[in-house]
Amino acid sequence: MPEPATPPHLDPSALGTKEYWDKLYEKELSNHADNPADQGTVWFDDSDAEAKIVAFLGGHHGNDDGEDDDDDDDDEDEKKALGSGSENLGLDRRSARVLDLGCGNGSLLFALRDDGWRGELLGVDYSARSVELARRVAVARELEREVEFRVWDVLNGPLSDINDEKEESKNTAGWDLVLDKGTFDAVSLSDERDAHGRRICEGYGERVLQLLRQGGIFLVTSCNWTEAELREWFESKTQALESGARLRLAGRIQYPSFSFGGVKGQTISTLCFEKVGGR
Repeated sequence: MPEPATPPHLDPSALGTKEYWDKLYEKELSNHADNPADQGTVWFDDSDAEAKIVAFLGGHHGNDDGEDDDDDDDDEDEKKALGSGSENLGLDRRSARVLDLGCGNGSLLFALRDDGWRGELLGVDYSARSVELARRVAVARELEREVEFRVWDVLNGPLSDINDEKEESKNTAGWDLVLDKGTFDAVSLSDERDAHGRRICEGYGERVLQLLRQGGIFLVTSCNWTEAELREWFESKTQALESGARLRLAGRIQYPSFSFGGVKGQTISTLCFEKVGGR
């Protein structure tokens, strides 16, 4: 059987280099030192991606205080747009272990903690300056004991550095939820090659599979790839593990759409995949 075709690669750019991100977070560290209220860039904030991700995962939105909402019809439309909530995805906010790949300033994990996620929350990034910023923001928000950040390269870092050794012999080994908000975009802009001579983005999905527990959830947000292309990357192109485990689409987040030249699209895409199969 021929190997599934890879979606066309993106042209490499500076955003695919560690030097770019070290320089950016060095500047954001300086800004935060001058003004602690400046906590750095929240990626895809113009699309309200972070709030939509939190609502999607939490299975709720809007008012959560028991008060009546006058815009019931609007709320129902938003429920449909957000799709599956955490109950449908097999996630328990009280105990789910959450890993954020390319955590930046940590804003997504802080948002999840604020929304009631009480399990282990770990953000990793290959830029030490990014991790330093996230840690400082955690201190400013008094969350340094509740959200952890480490320097770790998603493609090359030892899995043992972030996997729970106590879970190694159990079926629950691995993370319940793995998040990516723009990291696959950056990896796709790198011109680096792996040991097989592939652009390093081609091995990204396999790495995600190794991080997830069986039945675990991978939520990826991109401004460079369409929903169809993300499905190609993670459902078709990502090779199953030796156990047979693979990624299967489990949901999506709806964003405002636009039409151009008769084609309808979104400025960003967020898809949810589940680790299925295997033994």
